Amino acid sequence: MSEIHDFAGSIPGFYRRTAVEQLLALAWYVEARQQRVGFDGTSMRQCFRDAGLDAPDMSIYLPRLAAKKPPQLVKERGGYRLAASVRRELDKRLGGDPTVVAVAKVLTDLPAKLPDLAERAFLTEALSCYKVKAFRAAIVMTWNLAYDHVVRWIFADAGRLNSFNSGITTKYPKKNLVLKKVEDLDEMKESEVIEVLRVARLLDKNTTQILRDKLNRRNMAAHPSRVIFTQHQADDMITDLVANVILLLT
Repeated sequence: MSEIHDFAGSIPGFYRRTAVEQLLALAWYVEARQQRVGFDGTSMRQCFRDAGLDAPDMSIYLPRLAAKKPPQLVKERGGYRLAASVRRELDKRLGGDPTVVAVAKVLTDLPAKLPDLAERAFLTEALSCYKVKAFRAAIVMTWNLAYDHVVRWIFADAGRLNSFNSGITTKYPKKNLVLKKVEDLDEMKESEVIEVLRVARLLDKNTTQILRDKLNRRNMAAHPSRVIFTQHQADDMITDLVANVILLLT
């Protein structure tokens, strides 16, 4: 399933809207989310296909929207762009806030740096939650992505795994635990994993503190409560874990 398909599905009633409304929404996605300067008939036909729709005749629709009074599209050399007034209106309706666009791009750009399919599944869910403003769920899924990444990073190198096992013996000697496979971590709490990473000196104090703080936030988000989670909290969770954990541990 493509990112455009996810975007289209996040708009209430998108598949019942007119071809013009669908075209303008997809054009907004191209400009605001993909950050392209314009589009043409070929690229818009592909957008419709990616959204799971049959494309209208772009040779008719694009010139017609550019010829309207006032115009909805502006024809430029080599293609079209949304008229300024239409772009502003779609920004309001579809989430064109610069911070939303920037954070969504942080997640959208990650797949190329995440070869593991399981991590990509967590990423897809986190991005989908964020785009529909389900910030509590986005916080939980971003933590799942980061923690899964940390675990895979430990097991990806025999030296790191040996250091981690030594850290378990030092920090939690009563556990009598030696990890051989990922499933063995079921015997440990996430907070204990973070402490062992610190004791084993696999992570510095700053990264350790980031993980502690973000685990606390995940715990608040994951359990029923009256706490309201805002976009700002989700932005902080995503950008901090991506920049200072996921991209750091490669």
